[in-house]
Formats: sequence, C-alpha cells, structure tokens
Amino acid sequence: MKHLVFSCFMLLSAAGASGQTNADSLVNVLEAQELSAVEQLELYLKICHSHYKAFDAEKNLRYAVKGLSLAEKEKDHLMISKFNEYIGYAYSDMSSFDTALVYHEKALDAAMESKNAEQQAGVYINISAVYANQGKYVPALEYALTALPVSERLDDKQKNMSILFNIGALYATLYNYDRAVHYFRQVLALAEQSDGFRLYYKRNVYYELGKIYKDKKEFDEALGYAQASLEASRSAGHKVYEAMNLQLMAQISYNRMPPDYDLALQYAEESVQLSEETGFRGVIVSSWNIISNVYREKKRFKESEEFSFRAWLLDSLNISANINSVATNILYNLAYTNIFLGNKNKSACFLQKYHSAMLQYNDRDFHQALVDMEVKYETEKKEMRIVALEKERQLYIWLDVAGVLLAVALGTALWQKMRNVRKEKQLISSRSVLDGEMGERTRLARDLHDRLGGNLAAIKVSLANNGISMQNVYGRLDGCIEEIRRVAHNLMPASLQFGIKVALQDFAAQFPGVHFHFFGKEKRIGERIEFVIYCCASELVNNSIRHSGAKCINLQLIQGDKYVTLTVSDDGCGFDEKRVAKGFGLKSIRDRVTSCGGNMDIATATGTGTEITVEIKTENTCQGDRRFYFP
Repeated sequence: MKHLVFSCFMLLSAAGASGQTNADSLVNVLEAQELSAVEQLELYLKICHSHYKAFDAEKNLRYAVKGLSLAEKEKDHLMISKFNEYIGYAYSDMSSFDTALVYHEKALDAAMESKNAEQQAGVYINISAVYANQGKYVPALEYALTALPVSERLDDKQKNMSILFNIGALYATLYNYDRAVHYFRQVLALAEQSDGFRLYYKRNVYYELGKIYKDKKEFDEALGYAQASLEASRSAGHKVYEAMNLQLMAQISYNRMPPDYDLALQYAEESVQLSEETGFRGVIVSSWNIISNVYREKKRFKESEEFSFRAWLLDSLNISANINSVATNILYNLAYTNIFLGNKNKSACFLQKYHSAMLQYNDRDFHQALVDMEVKYETEKKEMRIVALEKERQLYIWLDVAGVLLAVALGTALWQKMRNVRKEKQLISSRSVLDGEMGERTRLARDLHDRLGGNLAAIKVSLANNGISMQNVYGRLDGCIEEIRRVAHNLMPASLQFGIKVALQDFAAQFPGVHFHFFGKEKRIGERIEFVIYCCASELVNNSIRHSGAKCINLQLIQGDKYVTLTVSDDGCGFDEKRVAKGFGLKSIRDRVTSCGGNMDIATATGTGTEITVEIKTENTCQGDRRFYFP
C-alpha cells in the first residue's frame, strides 16, 4: 500500500500553475485562439497539471502527449522534461510503473540537457517514487538522497519537504521507525513555515504515524492519528487519502485485541466504495485483501476466496512484479481458503506461487544499503559545505598543517615516554630477577652452612677424638653427599635434561595430591624458558600446599607451536589478590615470567580456590642449544 503515499505525493514536484485552474476552460482557450508555440506549451502544461490533480489519468496522458510532441518540435528541453514527467504521472496512476519509469528517465535526460537544477530535483523525486511503488526501496532511497542536496542548494522548502517525506516513508516501510519519525518531524517543522502546504503535510504525516503506531501495536495512538488524517482528508475533499485512512482504520480494528471484525469490515467496504469512485486500483486491492482476511477469520471461506480472487484478477500483473506484504497475503488466502473449499488444484497452484513470493520477499537485504546511502548523503553534504566555504580554504590548510605538526610532536613525545617506561620496566624486571637470584644464593649458602657445614664439623671432631668408627664416618659422608645432591637438584633438576614435560612429571610425582596433565606436541624449548617454567611450577605448587589447604592440585602444561602455557589450579581457600600479590613469592614468579616476555594471570577470591596461568612465547627460542646439568 506504500505506493499510494508516493503517488499522491508526487504532485508537489510538478512544475506548473495552480491546480485550481479550470481544465475545460483552458482547453477552450487552446482551441479557440491562435497562440504562439510558447503559449500553447504553457497551456498544455496547465491542463495536464489540472487533470493530474483531479486524478484523471487518461486526460492527463492525452494532453501530455500532445504537449510533448510540440515541445520536441520546438526543441525545448525543459518542456520536453516536464511533459515526459506528466506522462510518467499518468502511468503511475494506472499502476503501470515500468512504463512510468521509462518516461521519468526521459524527463531526467531532458532536464540534464536544460541544465535546470529545480527540474532535475523534481524528476529525482518522481523516479524515487516509482521505484518505491515497485517495492525497490534501495534505488528509491538512492534517488531521494540524490535529490535532497540539489533541493537544499536551491533552498526550495517545498521540494525539501517532499523529499524528506519520501525518505521517512521508506524508513517506515523498512520498519526503522525511529529514523522515520526523525524525518517526519523535519517535514512538520518545515510545514509550519509554509502556510500553503501545512494542512497537506500534516495529513500525510499523521497518516504515516498512524501506520507506524499500528505496526508497533500501539493501537489507540494509531487510531488517533488515522482519524486526524481522515478528518483532514475530508476537509480537503481528497477521496484517495480518505479511502487510505479508512483502510488503515480497518487494519487497526482487525489487528487489535480483541479484534473488531465487524467494524473492520465496515471501514474496508467504505474504503472500497471511495476507491472505486477515484479509480485508484491499489487501494481497492488492499481493501479487498482486508475483507478477505476478515471472512477468513470468521471461517466464511467462500467469501474470503471470492475477494482474494478479485484482488488477484485486478492486480495479478503488479502482484507478480511487486512482491510485498499485500501480495503475499492475497496468495496465502487463495491457497488457504481453497484447501477448505476442496479445490486441490487451485490450492496447490496458489501455494506454489505463495512459496515463490515469500522466497523473493525475504531475500531482500535493505538495511545495509540504507546505511551506505545515508553515508553517501552525508558525504555529499560535506562536499557542498566545502564548496560554500572555499574562501576559508587556505586558513583550514594552515590549521591542518599546524595540527599535523602538533600531532607529530605529541606522538613523538608519547612514543619516547612509552619507550622510557618500557626500558624502566625491563630494568625493574632485570633487577627483580637479580634479587631473586640473590635470594637463591642466600638460601644455598644457608643450606651449605647449616646442613653440610654442621655435619662435616661433627665428623672432624669425632675423628680428632677417635670417638667414631670408620663405618660411621662413611655413613655420615654418604649423608653429606646426598645433601649436596638435594641442594643441586633444587638449583637445576636433573630431569630437565629430558625436557620440561618429564621434569614436571617427576616433580608432581613427589606429592600425592598433585596431578600432572600435558597437552600439545612435546618438543624442546629454550633452556632458560624451561627453567623458568619449572621454577614457576615449583613455587606455585609449594604455595598451594603450604597456604591454601587444597586437597587437589592440577598442574597442566600446554605446548603449542608459538606458546607454552603453564596452569596451576587448586580447590583451596583462595586469597585476596590485592593483598597477597605484593608478597615476594608471586612477585618473584611474575618477574621471572616478564623477563622472558611472558604474562601471568591470577584468578582467585577468598573461599573459591585459585588458578594461576603463565604463558610464554617460544617461537623465537633456540631449539638446539646445549644444556648442562648437575649429576
């Protein structure tokens, strides 16, 4: 039903005299007086405009063809454009939209030849309306957005309102109601500044708002707008819009809960009666479709099939070419009602047509095209502004240069600062690693002094006093040797010579509650990274055992092509990361990982257990370096 809005609305782009001129008297003047070619063309134009406003498509077409023939003889490109435009109007009124498009394109070519920007803008609107009538909303919006900047340059409020209205109607058709309301409000704002078209646009916009609120299922609001538009239509004697509003009110009555089928039928029948008086086929088809829906819901399938078939016969060619919600509903009703009427062949035929129509109807991707064309329109507006502000171009260039220089200076300063911060972090990390190494040295010295030193001193004293047997000396020396091996193993585990997987397996085997899992492809990585991974695993597992009270600890190693990932998780008591993360243990681990260019993530909270993940990049590490281990 959208094509009704666009067709009624195209009259605003027509160039010519007021529609109040009596067409018959103009014809008498044309036939009775000897007039120049220019005067005849003007009279033909006024006659066409009068018949167009009266919705007399046949007379409009007849005089437009005569005017076109004279304009072509005179080689008047502007008049050629205008008469082609009126021929296009006539075919649109007869729902022959493909033919209408041909003549509007001819009108555009002639308008380009005449270099008349106002006429060009008007023809763009008309082509947009024809595409909208056909359900081709992407090119419709493209032509509307092309017309808008041309009209804005001319400061033509009348054409601006018509274009904005079409754009709003297109958005409403595509269910983008917020954008539709945005454009309709712009129309109303401009209409307040134009006394001659205030009532006209209020009537149109109220009608569109009624449809929007109907689709949003806000039926009270929808009915209010439809009634306001109906009253305006009756005041202006505009029967087509009166029929359209009655049709809208029928749809509202039919769709609201609970539905009022009798009232819907009354409104729809009134709409059909008015539509038949005006000969506007589109409203008749839509109204018959509503009547068919009402009878279908009342299970009066014979009447429902009758009205759907009327609509099909009246508009079958247009339904085939212009698949929309009305067309698909007509096909659905024909298939559905014939099932209950026992007409299997007819039902199968229309069911197939309905299936094909739905595939075509659902295969349209409008929304991305809308976004692209709106961006295009905004770009064109910016280009127009650049042209208007050409005198300030040099100033903007200097401002741009200054801005670029400032940006470069700021960028350089920021880069230098980030570089210094990175170096400072690396220095802190290196110092932290050295601090860790110093701690290890201190622990090693303490172990050697307290354990080995004490044992060896005791053996020396015993030997000096001859108070110990050689067998006892051998036993104590064996203990010292074992202690040395234990200390050495803590510094560099012997199992690391077979790879990090084996080393972690051996380490986990020492504790009954620790379970080791390995995933990925086992391969050797850099000695330093393997050692860091082992130290992290050892420290994290020991932390869990000592502090978390965990019953189960999972030690997981994943070796990928580029990364090695260590995860230690437990079911212990967890901890407050902000408080504990400052401790030396976690800080030491983080510093070791950072020194290798890795990351450490902690997931914990009091009473929820702990999971710590270490990830280090390995793709650039040396795979063939030699390793040396303590025996």
